[in-house]
Amino acid sequence: MSPAAFQRRWKRRTPSAARCGAVAVEFAAIAPLLLAIIVGLIELSRVYSVQNCLETAAREGARFAALDRSGMMLGGKTANQKLVDDVKNYLASNNINPDKVNVKVTAADNPDQDFNLDDPANDLELFQVRVDVPYSDVSYSPVSDANDYSLNAALTFRNGRAVVND
Repeated sequence: MSPAAFQRRWKRRTPSAARCGAVAVEFAAIAPLLLAIIVGLIELSRVYSVQNCLETAAREGARFAALDRSGMMLGGKTANQKLVDDVKNYLASNNINPDKVNVKVTAADNPDQDFNLDDPANDLELFQVRVDVPYSDVSYSPVSDANDYSLNAALTFRNGRAVVND
């Protein structure tokens, strides 16, 4: 094979400059879509993580209310105050601003009525721990006021005071 024939054959197999430009245009057209999908997945995983933290915090707070609370309150705090503080501390340890979190202890059958864990009349009664935080305060991306909503978790538990034996 002569060198000229080899060169002609080689030129047919190499991509042309026009084809290289087409790849760049295709990438430019697809890149925003891929970036949007990646950012959406990151944001979705954040929402899932925060929702899981809210549910766990509500569960841990309600679990406290079922324990024998004697000797657990410091400085004259009520059981409700300790429950709220414990929930907020748990969420703060998971990088959720406790100042933006709303925690309520309500009657299970009436969410508008506050529930006093220390009231003997409420022993063995059902109560609900409700935890919520605005989405804009946990989102990685900015959220307009019109599109903001609340992530929340609620757990119903019995004010049982189970005694812990040593």
